[in-house]
Formats: sequence, C-alpha cells, structure tokens
Amino acid sequence: MGEVSGIYSLTHRVRWRIYALLFTFGCIAYFQKSGLTVAAERMMPALHLSQVQIGWLEWSLILGYTLFQFPGGLLGQRWGTRLTFTVISTVAFFGTVLTPLAPEALQGSALFVALCALQCLVGVAQGPIFPVGAGIVEAWFPPKSWAFVQGMQSLGLGFASALTAPLVAYLMSTVGWQQALLWPALPAAGVIVLWAWYARNSPREHRGVSAEELVEIGERPAAEARPLSVSRVKKILVNRSVLLLTLSYVCMNYVYYLISFWCFLYLVQERHFNVLEGGLLTAAPQFAAGLGAGVGGKLVSMACSRFGARRGFRLVPFLSLPSAGLLLIVTVAVGNAYLAVAALSLTYFLIELNEGAYWGTTMFVAREECMAATGVLNTGGNVGGLIVTPIAAALSGAGHWSLVFLIGAAFALVSALLWFGIDADQRVAAA
Repeated sequence: MGEVSGIYSLTHRVRWRIYALLFTFGCIAYFQKSGLTVAAERMMPALHLSQVQIGWLEWSLILGYTLFQFPGGLLGQRWGTRLTFTVISTVAFFGTVLTPLAPEALQGSALFVALCALQCLVGVAQGPIFPVGAGIVEAWFPPKSWAFVQGMQSLGLGFASALTAPLVAYLMSTVGWQQALLWPALPAAGVIVLWAWYARNSPREHRGVSAEELVEIGERPAAEARPLSVSRVKKILVNRSVLLLTLSYVCMNYVYYLISFWCFLYLVQERHFNVLEGGLLTAAPQFAAGLGAGVGGKLVSMACSRFGARRGFRLVPFLSLPSAGLLLIVTVAVGNAYLAVAALSLTYFLIELNEGAYWGTTMFVAREECMAATGVLNTGGNVGGLIVTPIAAALSGAGHWSLVFLIGAAFALVSALLWFGIDADQRVAAA
C-alpha cells in the first residue's frame, strides 16, 4: 500500500504523529537559532555590544551546532532516537531560557562570555536534531518517501523561521528583547514531555502501530541502538558521494545562513526599513524558503521515480543553485528596496528546493548508517555558517553588504558543480 496523508494520517497512522513531533522539534530549534538575530537590533545598544560581537554570538551557536553533528548522529545510533531527542531538547531548552536572563546577573565582559557559552551550549544540544531526525525518517517511512518527508520537514522549518522574525520584532517593540526571547521559548517544555512519553525508536516497538501500517512502511530490520565502530565510521568518511555532498552543502549553506541570519539586519541597515517593517519583510524570504523545501522534496521524488536515483537527485540542484547565485547579484543591483526583498525571497526559495535532494541522497547512500552520514553532511552545512558569519559581521559592519552577497553567488555556483561527482547508487555498505 502507498502513503496515506491528511487528517486521516494523523488519526490512524502513528508514523505521522511521530513525524508531527519531529516537525515541532525542528520548528523550536529554528526559533532558538533565529530569535537572537532579530533581537540583536535592541541587544546591541542595551548591552553595549558591537555588530562584530553579535556575529561572535551567532558564530558560537553555529560552532557548537557544527561540532556536534557527527558525534550527535553516532550518539543517536547508540542511545536510540527517543532518549537522544529527550536529552538534547532539554539541554537546548535551558540554554535558550537562560540567554535572556543572563543580563540580570552579569554585565560587561563576563556577560558576553556567558552569552557566548550559552549560545554554544544551545548549538551543541541542537547538533544531533537533524541527523537523528533522519534516522527517525529512515525507520518510520518507506524509502520512496524520504526526499518528500525531508522536504516537508524543511518547509515547516522555513515557516517557523518566517514567523520568528515578526513575532520577536513585535514583542521586542512592546515588552523588550528579553521577554521577546523568553516567552516563546517556554512551550518547548511540553513538547519534550510529550515526546518522552509517546515516541519509540522503531514502528515495531510502538503498540499503536497496526499490521497494516507496518506493511505500508515496508519490511525492514527493527532499528537498533548500535555503538560506534571504526569500520563503520571509515566507510562513511571515505564514501565519495558523502564527501562531495558535504562539500556542496558547505557552499550552499553559505547562502542559506546569509539569508537566515543576516536578512533582518540587511533590510534595516542597508535598505533602511524600520524594525517592524524589517521584521515583517524578513518573513517573506523565510516563507519562500519553506515553500521551496516542500516543493523541492516533491520534485526530487518525482525526478527519482522517472530518471532513477543517480540522475533524479541531481536534477534540482543543477537547475536551482546557479539560478540562486544569479539572483543574489540581482538583489544587490536593484535600486528598489521591495524588489530586493522579492529577489532575496526567490533566492531563498531556490536554495531550499535542494534540502530533499541533499538529505534524501545521503539517506539513500547510507541507509542504516544514515544518522552518522547525515551528521557528516550537516557538519559541512554548518561549516558554511561558520564561514559566512565572520565575513558578514565584518563586511556589513563596514557597510560592504554587496560584497557579502557577491561572495554568496560564487558559493552557489560551486555547490552546483560538485553535484557532477555525486552518485546516489554508490552505497556506503557496498563501498
């Protein structure tokens, strides 16, 4: 039987309820990552921070996030997805809540160091979310649905990011930046408790999964928590497609992090919108990104069905990534500020078309090793964030926004070229 969807899926299929919780965790993570970038506009004068220091706060989060991608995937394979998500989400929750409370106890250099440490802690806790989430998708959904499900996951994350900017901007203008970061973070506690109670590592462990649903998912070995072994790690790290996917994801995520973290300040500083206008207009690229991720997941699934995995996974990146680079040039070239927002939105749409391709290909290549392999992939993706953050902070602080975007156009082109060497049929196990 094929996939079922809609309200019926949530009421009759356990896998879609598990996916709904996974989806919610991702949305929470994106608020935790994006909220600070919007609040920075008021944090800087309130805490006497420079734009470069704000860049260091963002860099600290991305550093922790990057360093714990691969170890987090291995941890998920050792502990299982249920326990791993419970632990990491609890740590991220406390790190997020303590960030706006830190100025009540500290000030000056001590406060800046504490904020950097808290952001790094949040990043470390969030690091395993998407590699372990890939393991959940691999265990709970049939292979033909992986690219689509990953694309839908990214669609929701784009919408969450879109809502973050206007929400934080509004709250920041009414109750201050600390409350704007604190109150939206609190509902995560309830989601953590619900996950710990309801989730299981595999369909066969869940009493609510029917025999019919097991047939829909497909007969596969039950998921097991397996410890790290040198041979397994080596197979992942030497696989050509995994390495090229990772390098390409580094380049693509320069553009992703540029728009995700720096769009608000670009619109306020370079395009001269006020805080509320900037918050609302920042939502446009984020909504476009979410839509692009959902559409891209479906397009990749259709392309793979028609052309096979090797050519099907390549098609969308070949077309969309160079186009995104061209639109970054258009963004800085147009004089009209609203046309710049439109170009930036379309750029983000084209970038996020590729999430299903990257994650689906990695899962297809790695199979039961997908948590570790996607940990490698997302390590690369966040290296892109580590690269763009100091560049954007330094150049934008000096008023050179155009150069930041032109560098992004070059990264987008390179990310597309690397897909020539990626082969989804080259499995890790076979290597």
